[in-house]
Parts: sequence; structure tokens; C-alpha cells
Amino acid sequence: MQKDLSNYRRSYEKKELLESEAPENPMELFQKWFFEVEKAGGVEEANAMTVSTIGLDGYPKSRVVLLKKYTYEGFIFYTNYNSEKGKAIAACPRVSLSFFWPNMERQVIVKGTAEKVAPNLSDGYFESRPQGSQLSAVVSAQSEVISGREELEKALKELETAYKGKEIPRPGHWGGYIVKPVSIEFWQGRPNRLHDRIRYTLQEGLDWKIERLAP
Repeated sequence: MQKDLSNYRRSYEKKELLESEAPENPMELFQKWFFEVEKAGGVEEANAMTVSTIGLDGYPKSRVVLLKKYTYEGFIFYTNYNSEKGKAIAACPRVSLSFFWPNMERQVIVKGTAEKVAPNLSDGYFESRPQGSQLSAVVSAQSEVISGREELEKALKELETAYKGKEIPRPGHWGGYIVKPVSIEFWQGRPNRLHDRIRYTLQEGLDWKIERLAP
């Protein structure tokens, strides 16, 4: 089987990214871009991001998760700490995040260190989730091999009965990570593949070094 994709081409002409437009802190530019992506429409989940880790088997692995909060300190998402990604982060907390926003011909690539958020933050977010999502976090041994979907559905029904009319506590194996960036690259598509790439690198004293990269 083969399919030639060499003619899949388009010209990127929507925006530009100049040093004069780059604020001192990259999180301010991230917020500006995020708002522009939402306003432009065409992306159902602008907060979808790819998280890449180095697995226990030595292979890198990427998967899409949802960004739930960002601050000057970093990017926060939630998951099962016992999952494949959780075990990978525990062994090697250096991770990469990437956002791809085709409606604005943009990418953002983050390198940073992941660490667990405070338990009260995980509690607060867990309480805000719909009951079905809360129960799924309890019932799913994420990334583990199971016999079939019926196993999950049976366990879910049992939990629905057990917790009917009751508050569902956050399981200890489920919570948030914050990725504290050491590098953030902003990529803006431009004509003739001469794309704009501006990279922020964290310096001692928490200042950011701003550099332009060749496309």
C-alpha cells in the first residue's frame, strides 16, 4: 500500500510574527494567540494540546489532552497518575507540549518540567466535572489491559448505584500536572515556507531570552 502526498501543499498567508510584537513574557503572547484562535473559530477545542513524554521503554510517546488552565507559572492538565503518561512523568518529568491551530496557521511548542499541582487544586477541578466524568476517573485503570468494554460498563453501573445521591471523592491516583516552561516557541505560517519562528528561553533570574529561528 502506498499513497503519494507530495502534492498536499498550501500557502500560509494569514498573519505574521515580528519581534516588535513579542512581549517580554511568552505567556502574554500565548494568551493573545489563544484568544485570537477562539475568536476566529473553526477549531472545536482550542485547548487541545499534544503532550509528549519519554516512556519507561525508552520510546517517546505523544497524545492529545485538554489544557484546563494556564498562568504565568505554566500549563495545567489533569490525568490518571498511574497511567502510562503518569508513570513516564514520574520517571522523567521533562516533557513537551504542542498546540496546532490550523485556522490561524499557528503552532506553539513548549519544553518544560511537569510536576503535580497541589491536592486542593485537583479537588476543586474534580468537583467541577460532570458526575459521569468523575465516575470514569474512579472506574478506569487508565492504560491497563482489560478484557473488554463490558468490564468498564459493568464497573460503571456498580459505581453509579453505590454513589447515587452521594458526593464522589477524588481518587488519589487522579489529579493535575503543571508544566513549567523553560522554552516556548511560537510558529506562524508565512508564504514560500519562510515561516516566522520566535523562541523564548528562560534565563537565570526568570527573564526570557527572545530569538528568531530560521524556518
